[in-house]
Amino acid sequence: MTMFRTPIALALLLSTAAAAQQQPVPAAPARAAGPAAPQGTPPGDDGAGGLVVDVTGGVSAPTPIAIPAMPTAAVVKTPAGSTDALGRQLSDIIANDLKGSGLFTPLPPSQLRAVAMGEVQAPSFDYWRGTSAQALVQGYIRANGDGTLTVGCYLYDVSSQRELAKQGFVVPPADWRRAAHKCADAVYSRLTGEGPYFDSRIVYVSETGPKGKRIKRLAIMDQDGANHRFLTNGQSIVLTPRFAPNQQSIVYMSYENERPAIYVYDLGSGRPRRVVQNASLTFAPRFSPDGQWILFSMATNGNTDLYRVSSSGGTPQRLTTSPGIDTGGSYSPDGRRIVFESDRSGGQQIYVMNADGSNQQRISFGSGRYATPVWSPRGDLIAFTKLAGNFRIGIMSPSGGGEKLLTDDWSDEGPSWSPNGRAITFYRSSRGSSGTAKLWVVDLTGINARAVPTPLSGSDPAWGPLRP
Repeated sequence: MTMFRTPIALALLLSTAAAAQQQPVPAAPARAAGPAAPQGTPPGDDGAGGLVVDVTGGVSAPTPIAIPAMPTAAVVKTPAGSTDALGRQLSDIIANDLKGSGLFTPLPPSQLRAVAMGEVQAPSFDYWRGTSAQALVQGYIRANGDGTLTVGCYLYDVSSQRELAKQGFVVPPADWRRAAHKCADAVYSRLTGEGPYFDSRIVYVSETGPKGKRIKRLAIMDQDGANHRFLTNGQSIVLTPRFAPNQQSIVYMSYENERPAIYVYDLGSGRPRRVVQNASLTFAPRFSPDGQWILFSMATNGNTDLYRVSSSGGTPQRLTTSPGIDTGGSYSPDGRRIVFESDRSGGQQIYVMNADGSNQQRISFGSGRYATPVWSPRGDLIAFTKLAGNFRIGIMSPSGGGEKLLTDDWSDEGPSWSPNGRAITFYRSSRGSSGTAKLWVVDLTGINARAVPTPLSGSDPAWGPLRP
C-alpha cells in the first residue's frame, strides 16, 4: 500500500495571523523538539471546557454536527478526482464516520451552506447558530505541485464560537480517504475524550455459495467497507484471520490440502507461509501484542490445548494440559495474560491464565455457554459469544463480573474490538439452508448496531489496530 509521504498525524495547523488570509495555512510536519500536545487539543487549550459529547448515551442523545463540503482554492484534476468533487466526498466520509459512532447526527444537506476558502478559519457563526448544530467541522483541500494533496480539518464549538481542534494532512491521492478518517478521528477524540478508531481496517472471511459448500476467501477493507480487496482465491477454506500488531501480515487458518493448518499472509508480497511444520489440526491463531508470538490451538491424541510459537516459526510451547478442548485464546493488551475458552468443566466456559500457562482460573459462571473470548485493547473488558438459545455478543470484566449482553439476534458471534475499545465487530447469520452471514458493529451501550457493507457474505471479522 502507498504510505503517507509525511506522518498522517501531522502537527496542528499553525495558529498565526494567517487565519485572516484567504487561503488557510498548509499543514506542517510534526517536530521532535519536545512533547506534542494531546491529540485534538489546539495550542493554548488544555482541553477543559467547551463542547463535550456523552459517550454513554449512545443513540439516545446524538449531538447535532454540521459538516459542509470542503472548498478548494482552485479546481485541479488529480488521480483521485477533481479537488472540488473530493471536497464533497471528504465531508461525506467524515459525516458517515461520526454518524456510525452513534454519538453524532450530521445536519442534512438542506441545512448546509457552501463555505468559501476564507470562511474555513473564520466560520459564519451567525448562520450556524440558526441551525441545530452544536459543533461545526470545516476544512479545505488543495492540490500541491508535487502531486500530493493537502487536507485541512477544523472543529468549532458553535455556541461559544471557539476553535476546538485543527489538523492538517499531506497525502498521496491514493490515500485521500485516510485524511477524511483522520479528520473524523480528531473530531471524535476531541469531543468525546475517547481514542480514535476510524482510520483502521478490518480483515474477514468473504463467503459465497450454499451453506454446505461455501467458498471462503480472505478479504481486507477499511472499517467503513471502502478499499475492499480479496487476498486469497478461494481454492482453500480459510478461517479466523487476525492482524499482526504491525499490520504487515495476517495470521489465519487454512484447509490447504484438506488439513487445518496455520499460515501467515504477508500483505507486502502476497505470499503465505505455514507457521507450524509437521503438525496437524492447528487452528484459532492470534498474535501477541508485541508480535513475537502466535497463540493457537492444536489437537493431539484427541486432546486440544493452547500453544504458542515464535512468529518466525520454531517448536511450539504447550500452555494448557487439561483434558478436553482449550481454544480461542486472546492476549491481554500488556501481553501478560491470556483469556480462552475451555470445556474442562463440562461445557464451554471462559478462563484466564498467565501468558506462560500458569494460574488458570475460570471467570464465567452464568447460564449457558461462552465462546470466542477476546480482550479489549483498553484491558478493561472481555468480549465473548454467549450460547444460550440464540448466539449473542456480550462483555464482562476480566474477573468475570458485570456481564452484559449487547445483541439479541438469532446468531451473533465472533467479536473483535475496535482499536479504541469502544465498538465491537461481529458476524450475524440468518436462518435456513440459504442463510447468509453479514458483518455488524455494535458499541458498548448495545444501542447502536449497524451493518458493515461487504460485496458478498462475510464472517470471522478482525478489527486491526489504528493505522500509522
